[in-house]
Amino acid sequence: MKSILRAFKRCAVIGAVALAAVSLQPVNASAAPAPVVGGTRAAQGEFPFMVRLSMGCGGSLLTQQIVLTAAHCVNGSGNNTSITATAGNVDLQSSSVVKVRSTKVLQAPGYNGSGKDWALIKLAQPINQPTLKIADTTAYNSGTFTIAGWGANREGGSQQRYLLKAQVPFVSDASCKQSYGSSLIPAEEICAGYAQGGTDTCQGDSGGPMFRRDNAGAWIQVGIVSWGQGCARPNYPGVYTEVSTFASAIKSAAATL
Repeated sequence: MKSILRAFKRCAVIGAVALAAVSLQPVNASAAPAPVVGGTRAAQGEFPFMVRLSMGCGGSLLTQQIVLTAAHCVNGSGNNTSITATAGNVDLQSSSVVKVRSTKVLQAPGYNGSGKDWALIKLAQPINQPTLKIADTTAYNSGTFTIAGWGANREGGSQQRYLLKAQVPFVSDASCKQSYGSSLIPAEEICAGYAQGGTDTCQGDSGGPMFRRDNAGAWIQVGIVSWGQGCARPNYPGVYTEVSTFASAIKSAAATL
């Protein structure tokens, strides 16, 4: 199993502007708690496409009735009414949140715990919120990205009531491989974070989006919170599913739902 899947790893802001995202990290990975140094609460309506999933993961609205998340957050494909998606408010305890049950799950074909870390969840009814488009080319796989989630705000910490956000810079495949070696799959994954650490996704952020502005100024998703070594550790950037690699497969799969 990879470092530590962020299904219970990447979900909150950590470090200087650290955001804990649900990373895929080995369950036996040591936890070295890092205090919240940065990371800020997202404003209401700032990222309306964000979804919280009841199994402890994040996600984004690919369409108003389909949530894009990580494959490691779900257990196979098929009919599934056990997942609840919460959206519509940065405060999970707000009376205005919308909660919708799942009806089907589609896990990435061929997913075996390494790479291909994406999945789709069909909801029983649409959530009336803006959706997040996905990148279908590598044009936006660089620069500074935004991460957000309700995950832990420190390694080993608890998940959050309020949506947190942070920014992290792109890390090249060559640099990321220096940290993770052969565990990294450059053709399917993209890394982001600061060499000094301090900002990252963490437990509970898994499945949430990493996104940036496109040339028209609209948000576009370039990554899915996947895994990493701890949260916000120096020289261990977060590893995200490279959305552009799977964009065609994701769209085709969504059409079948």
